[in-house]
Amino acid sequence: MIKLFVGLGNPGPEYEATRHNAGFWWIDELARELKVSLVPERSYYGLMARANVNGNTVWLLEPQTFMNASGKSVAALARFFKIQPEEILVVHDELDVTPGQVKLKRGGSHAGHNGLRDIHAQLGSSDYWRLRVGIGHPGVKSEVVNWVLKKPSPDQRKLIDDSIIHSLKSYPALLEGDMEKATMQIHTSKPPRPKPPRPVDAPAPAVAAALKDVK
Repeated sequence: MIKLFVGLGNPGPEYEATRHNAGFWWIDELARELKVSLVPERSYYGLMARANVNGNTVWLLEPQTFMNASGKSVAALARFFKIQPEEILVVHDELDVTPGQVKLKRGGSHAGHNGLRDIHAQLGSSDYWRLRVGIGHPGVKSEVVNWVLKKPSPDQRKLIDDSIIHSLKSYPALLEGDMEKATMQIHTSKPPRPKPPRPVDAPAPAVAAALKDVK
């Protein structure tokens, strides 16, 4: 079962609404669902909450170390409570997944994500679960840093928020360790509906009459 839910992001109001903080947004919603409050815990370098679900203790964590040092917070809590890598779920923004989609996977490379890179190093393992919240890609590698540290457009933010709400439905399965069921729940989602084309304004009556006479 998942015992530790970690959301990645950067602390401070200037980063609060940026794409890189999608992991924080997910944990905030889970805390509301479990009716717990995240509070500062200096020993774990982050905001932490503890919940009791069906007799099992679950931890929620938002590292306050800035993204590049996320592993310092995760490893401190995991080691103290003897939580194994496979019992950890890290929620993070994902460039290679479109807004509106969320993907669950276990293990693998950090794929250049600095938060995951540090968690790999601090845990000494990549064998933890990741929930990849799609934020889309700017299309140009040189723009990636600027992209993740900017706010998404209102349309994209709604897609991301909707995908978070959808994927949160899987948390009971994650707590039970039924990862196959959780994967099915998370990955079975309707793709974002394309916007209908804007209607073309009808010509004014005088223009319409003039057009009618054009051969």
